[in-house]
Amino acid sequence: MFKDKYLTWLDLPMVTVIDIVEIIIIAFLFYTILVWIKSTRAWMLFKGLMVILVFVLLAAVFQMNTILWLAEKAINVGVIAIVIIFQPELRRALEQLGRKNFFRGLTSFEFGKDTIERISEKTINELVRACFEMSKVKTGALIVVEDSVVLSEYERTGIDVDAVLTNQLLINIFEKNTPLHDGAIIVRGERIVSATCYLPLSDNLELSKELGTRHRAAVGISEVSDSVTIVVSEETGGVSIAAGGRLIRGLDQEGLRKHLKALQKYEPDNKRKGLLKRRLGGKNAKQDDQVADK
Repeated sequence: MFKDKYLTWLDLPMVTVIDIVEIIIIAFLFYTILVWIKSTRAWMLFKGLMVILVFVLLAAVFQMNTILWLAEKAINVGVIAIVIIFQPELRRALEQLGRKNFFRGLTSFEFGKDTIERISEKTINELVRACFEMSKVKTGALIVVEDSVVLSEYERTGIDVDAVLTNQLLINIFEKNTPLHDGAIIVRGERIVSATCYLPLSDNLELSKELGTRHRAAVGISEVSDSVTIVVSEETGGVSIAAGGRLIRGLDQEGLRKHLKALQKYEPDNKRKGLLKRRLGGKNAKQDDQVADK
């Protein structure tokens, strides 16, 4: 009854062995593309496009002609817009494809492999200890702890380190007048992957005018990724944390440790983000009167 009324236009073809092989190849390529998108900032944009496509599919099933007409007219402009929006990611993907041994990649490909490195309890302790050692002597620091979105775009702006994170190494990196102290470091799992990295500055007008470049960079990277960023103020020695575009200032050791522990949970991304937002929400509305470093 449903098919006779709404799906009369649908003509199902005969499926042959060649068709099945073709479907498997396309599925493999599609999965590979999804894995690549998942490791970039394009993932959030891609999920938004999927929501739009679902509505278009529903419109096609129920023959909502007006919506289908609008979608058809928007396709030409949409393709150009997607190319412009994803231009940096597409360029890097083509560069990586040119450097990759494709056939070796096929033989070593593992479906469903989780490449996300989680932060360990030892790393959290080292981070907390280093931050508050630097806080005592007012040594400025900017530490980005990567979560599910890979920050390779910003990692490339710095200097490769690839060293196990220890509190002594962190303190040495951010020591004044040392080669690596300026900029941010990126932490992936238990390792510092890069130092002196450049981060995007937040243009959020609700942020306090007292906030300097270090704090605005922390909020900026949290707006474009799911990372958690720790800031040690050079002016006041205060320890702050940024996540989800929100900022908490004046943390103590236990408070910082609790926020970092949220990165350890093997929960769906939306649940973990919800946990961070609940912890960050409310406290951010009334920022303290500490003067941030410039």
